[in-house]
Amino acid sequence: MSDNSVSSEAKTGAPVPRLRRVLTLWDLIFYGIVLIMPIAPVPMFGVAQVLSHGHFVTTILIAMIAMMLTAVSYGRMATLYPTAGSAYTYVGRGLNPHLGFLTGWAMFLDYLIQPLLNGIYGALTIQRFFPFIPYALLAAMFVGIMTWLNLRGIRATARANVILLTIMCVVIGIFMILAVRYLFHLQGWGGVFSTQPFYDPKTFDIRVIWTATSYAALTYIGFDGVTTLAEDVVNPKRNVMLATVSVCLFTGIVGGLEIYLGQRVWPDYTTFHNTETAFMDVTRRVGGPLLFQALGLVLILATIGAGLTGQVGAARLLFGMGRDNVVPRKLFAYLDPKRNTPTRNIWLIGIVAYIGTLFVSYEQAGEILNFGAFLAFMGVNFATFWQFAIVQQSGRKRRWFADVVMPLIGFVFCLWIWLGLKMPAKITGGVWFAAGLIYCAIRTRGFRERPIMIDFSES
Repeated sequence: MSDNSVSSEAKTGAPVPRLRRVLTLWDLIFYGIVLIMPIAPVPMFGVAQVLSHGHFVTTILIAMIAMMLTAVSYGRMATLYPTAGSAYTYVGRGLNPHLGFLTGWAMFLDYLIQPLLNGIYGALTIQRFFPFIPYALLAAMFVGIMTWLNLRGIRATARANVILLTIMCVVIGIFMILAVRYLFHLQGWGGVFSTQPFYDPKTFDIRVIWTATSYAALTYIGFDGVTTLAEDVVNPKRNVMLATVSVCLFTGIVGGLEIYLGQRVWPDYTTFHNTETAFMDVTRRVGGPLLFQALGLVLILATIGAGLTGQVGAARLLFGMGRDNVVPRKLFAYLDPKRNTPTRNIWLIGIVAYIGTLFVSYEQAGEILNFGAFLAFMGVNFATFWQFAIVQQSGRKRRWFADVVMPLIGFVFCLWIWLGLKMPAKITGGVWFAAGLIYCAIRTRGFRERPIMIDFSES
């Protein structure tokens, strides 16, 4: 307890209210797995296989290195600033408030893209069952259902997430067993164990891997959500870092195994019937129509859950920004008097998401999302280096490997992946970032005043 806390308690005669630290390391790890979902790489399988020329599992493992280094930085910054806001808070307080605002602006792009991404994949997945229905109509139905549910104030509960996670694990577990069985009966142990998914000299190209890794990193998006619980965790200095690293490691290993088996079952990435939903065809090859339908149902449910959370998160974030006058208050700070929900923002996000589904591909949406995410990751890595290596924390000595080498390698690795994004994503993200830069300059009179803080706790 700090001296300030002691003195304040002595003056008031009452203890300062604090959150109870009740969450264990395993609670944090489970929460992180729920956020990312164990089937995270499945929707990307076909597109990523084509982008990597059959080396998706390799790109997942490369991205895992960058994510684990970044996870360490997130964990260390969470011990300094255990508040909501994640990368926005860490960069704003650890480096500069204006850089923090721009990080928050980049993160806001991710919030806007998430419902669009889910809308695209949800419509494509449903179309595999009902191919006679036009995609535009399915996208309208999917986004419309998400918007309608959020307008009614319905949000995914923790219990629903646990049930969905259990179903996913069962379906993926059955797939893995049937895939091994299929490969063994087809080619013996040589079919089960192979180096081809990791390195095929016929198609391996480092430039292709570079671009594909930028897309494959989408697998890990969401791991940083663990750090938002830093105030509720027992021994946060140890457990937050261990949890973020463990979630990335779990995602990389389990996701890599799923993709490895998928690549072995369907090695020729040029013959997918439908690139965006290719993994569904893989499951049908090893488990027949029943497993095909089971995975499709799981993907639809997971996409609806993620879409609901993403849309309402973006709408509430817009509400918080409107309330604090970061954006026009009259439009964005409105709350429906009956349901106490930001209905105008929900409608706006729904309309933007639907329009986006008509003009943006799943691959493009994923890369735009990674534009903002990896800017934030670079910011957190550099903020960690700055706080622990340059500023230093009182009462501790500088550790060259942990304080200098690891965060800088994480920064360079994330920069390498970010530079590998395709040009359309860079242009779209660049325009968004430039708009934020101009807006920040105007609101702060040429960066002479502190920017208005974005309250990410609303999301």
